[in-house]
Amino acid sequence: MFGIDIRQKAWSAGLILLFFVAWELFCLMTGMSDLVLPRPSQVFLTLYQRFPVLWPHIVQTLATTMFGFVLGVALGVALGAIIGVSKTAYDTCYPLLIGFSSIPKVAVVPIFVLWFGSGTVPAVLTALSICFFPIVVNIATGLATTEPELEDVLKALGASKLDILWNVGLPRTMPFFFASLKVAISYAFVGAVLSETVASNRGIGNVMMTASSNFNVPLVFAGLFVLAALGVALYVVFSLIEGRVTGWATRKNDVIAT
Repeated sequence: MFGIDIRQKAWSAGLILLFFVAWELFCLMTGMSDLVLPRPSQVFLTLYQRFPVLWPHIVQTLATTMFGFVLGVALGVALGAIIGVSKTAYDTCYPLLIGFSSIPKVAVVPIFVLWFGSGTVPAVLTALSICFFPIVVNIATGLATTEPELEDVLKALGASKLDILWNVGLPRTMPFFFASLKVAISYAFVGAVLSETVASNRGIGNVMMTASSNFNVPLVFAGLFVLAALGVALYVVFSLIEGRVTGWATRKNDVIAT
């Protein structure tokens, strides 16, 4: 099993490397202009040369994203729990949440700037507003999977609704919760960078916007590579935590795979 996993990861790494090689060869063979599509080697060289300048902006974007993400998780879990256990809350809040999530967040950023000024706060709020919805949906869905018969048995044994929620409902939502985290962290980066491009003088979004106005396309792609690397790294972290916390949910698949 361990050997199969190593081979699968080696194949994945090889395919990713092949993608960048094909990109490089395509640009060289077609004579593609750097203003249209820079070669990966140019992007990595720009990233290496400008990294000392980019580092404070990377830290700013990562801190803003994580702060908004943590707040979004807290809000999403609370709302999801309420919606999942209350039919009235579901009927009342769910249409409002769907309506809010349907609003393009680029239209919300100017409102945050009007209320709080430019800088970090609008970026945090944009990250929060764009990442909490999948958490709400998955938590509510996870709680809805609790069988009514099981609830009836637990109530007959003297368990309160809070006991059922804490000891049965929430543990059952863990696979749904971690699935939503891996989606929400990507959304949080999108929200933070979106706000930085509009109303901030720091962060990767601002760097990319400035580089775009100066026609420094390799630097724009370097910012994209940084964001992709951060997103993948956090995705891997949540996947590892998910494997530790929700191993019971995947044990059956592991047995079948062996």
